[in-house]
Amino acid sequence: MLSIGEFSKICGVSTKTLRYYAEIGLITPDDINTDNGYRYYAIKQLKKMLFINRLKSYHFSLEEIKALVELEEHQAEEELAAAFTCKRHAMQKKLNALAYTVKQMSTDILNLEKGIPIMSYLDKIDVQLVETQPMTLLYSRQRMTSADFETGYGTYFSKLYEKIAIDKLTLLGKPMTFYHSPEFNPVGNDTEFAIPIKEAVTGTRDVPGTLCAKSVLKGAYPELTSVYANLMEWLANEGYELVKSPYEVYITNPNEVTVPEEIITEVYFPVKKIATT
Repeated sequence: MLSIGEFSKICGVSTKTLRYYAEIGLITPDDINTDNGYRYYAIKQLKKMLFINRLKSYHFSLEEIKALVELEEHQAEEELAAAFTCKRHAMQKKLNALAYTVKQMSTDILNLEKGIPIMSYLDKIDVQLVETQPMTLLYSRQRMTSADFETGYGTYFSKLYEKIAIDKLTLLGKPMTFYHSPEFNPVGNDTEFAIPIKEAVTGTRDVPGTLCAKSVLKGAYPELTSVYANLMEWLANEGYELVKSPYEVYITNPNEVTVPEEIITEVYFPVKKIATT
């Protein structure tokens, strides 16, 4: 048997953390002295604690770790492998995003050394006036916080694609997101997920063709704010105004690209010319 202090030292985990783990049922002492309350751990529990430490290093939450520990104890290797694969994919996405940011920063440093302003990249974002075609959209409208976006996109688009498959509907275009809130609200924004289809069924709406200012982003989604800013400046300079909710069309599936530079997103601003007096 090991005292909580000895167990703490061997595993590199504070006694405070061990007490908290016991509270939540993650790993409990093998024995507690009823006279003095001293906690003791069995030698065999070292392996479990080291497994927990390993899962923490993989950035699993404590709730996830509890479930994974149970899987390991039941020798559910297939389920463990699936959980690890999912976590690895999520971490790789973060790693790719970080690599993209580092590359972007390197470009900024190089431009600064050449005397080129950092924000000059906005001048390279092209804007076109296009006439869009009428569409029938299968949609789901939700109030989303920015923190919900990544999981929300997957959840609601998946439900739409599932309905298309079950009802044997005809897919006519790429997934889209409309932003209906007049201003950013950190509590939640009026967000519509939509997919163009042929049939008019329950859960669809018709969108007429309209004049739009359009830009294309080849890069990570956080760069979309630059596209929006550039489009707003273009509208002001060219004498146009936004008349309906802006929307994005996702030309590439982010799960099918290896680097952020391969992600292609189209941004549309429905506009009209400002009348001159």
